Amino acid sequence: MTRLKWIKSSYSEASGNACVEIAAPGPENIALRESDSPARVLNTDRAVLGALVRSVKAGLGG
Repeated sequence: MTRLKWIKSSYSEASGNACVEIAAPGPENIALRESDSPARVLNTDRAVLGALVRSVKAGLGG
């Protein structure tokens, strides 16, 4: 199994306890996790994550 290179969000807490981390296990895949629960990983693809981010930025998140 390949180890993922996790990158912390630039909006993360300085102490590192409230971080969203992202990794790219493949060219079209994205993995997300919360730093205080690293074993729980959400996997999606770039298009789906991009649509979510655009919707949230546009205020369509509900």
